[in-house]
Amino acid sequence: MNEKHAVCLTFDAALEKAVEMEEAGFRNYLQALRKVRNPQARELLRDVALEELAHKQQLEKALLDGALAGDVTARPVPVMNLDHFFGRKEIGPDAGVREALAYAIHLEKEAVEFYRKIAAACSGAPMAGLFTVLLADESRHLRALEDLYEEHFLTEN
Repeated sequence: MNEKHAVCLTFDAALEKAVEMEEAGFRNYLQALRKVRNPQARELLRDVALEELAHKQQLEKALLDGALAGDVTARPVPVMNLDHFFGRKEIGPDAGVREALAYAIHLEKEAVEFYRKIAAACSGAPMAGLFTVLLADESRHLRALEDLYEEHFLTEN
């Protein structure tokens, strides 16, 4: 995130930035889907793309309603930071599920960091709760992807 996000935003501006973030995530998944040939990898990318669309729709509805639906007491869940384990790589046509999952983990980690930085900039302001809810939601998405990666690719056998 750049310096222009070091200040807290208004409710509408905050939601607009969040919508942009979700749209960018969706576009990244769509671009990956257009490249990848492996059916299971495509299914994974499609599922996470649909999650991004649903999240974007929730944010756009909040713009219309003037409030974000969700648990205002939600807190981010701990994540494993698996993105450091395998580094970020562009996804190619021959990518399998492992590569698609690693790609998705990186995209979700970027969203988590985006919301974490804005939530910190808004600490003590009315917008802090909004970004804490968004951060909690994205951290749950990231944790679910990391759990899936751990289950299938970090086995001890």
